[in-house]
Amino acid sequence: MPTGIAIRDVRDQLFDAAERILLRDGPDALTSRAVTTEAGCAKGVLHRHFDDFDAFLAELVLDRIHRMDAQAAALRESAGTGTVAGNLTGALTALFGSVAVAIVALVIFRDELRDRLRETWPAGVPVLTEAAIMVASYLTAERELGRVAADADIDALAPTLIGAGHLLFADRKGTPPDEGAVHKMVTTVIGGVVREA
Repeated sequence: MPTGIAIRDVRDQLFDAAERILLRDGPDALTSRAVTTEAGCAKGVLHRHFDDFDAFLAELVLDRIHRMDAQAAALRESAGTGTVAGNLTGALTALFGSVAVAIVALVIFRDELRDRLRETWPAGVPVLTEAAIMVASYLTAERELGRVAADADIDALAPTLIGAGHLLFADRKGTPPDEGAVHKMVTTVIGGVVREA
């Protein structure tokens, strides 16, 4: 690898390589050697920029969580448009069709990574917790618009949607559920609280 490349470029290159490995081969295939080989760089590059492999993985998880910010903003801005079930179906399909399911498996798979993440993320599984916050924010916006019942328990609905969505997509090697299956799950969970015409 040429010298003088900005650290951010190297980090992105390594993170993207790790994501490809996660999606293709799963968390047990993710090693520092596999990442640097996939990224096409020298083996020592990863350890020049991160204290150890778990520090690298923790930064990868946090980076991918921060990438959810744009999706969360888009979902919240969709409040009042389309249907509540349609908006949630699209958001959950996009979320779980991404690297999110593989990240959850990675966090569960590696004790050292969970310990490292606890330093900045004290509770829950990071990707799923952030996703539940995203859905709760959207449902709150819809409740303010009157499209979700005023007495809807959003603190229960959001994690229920995330948990059920995760279960639909959790079989990494199988065929992901189609939009109809996701929509059916969403309408089942929120059916009693939606107040759309």
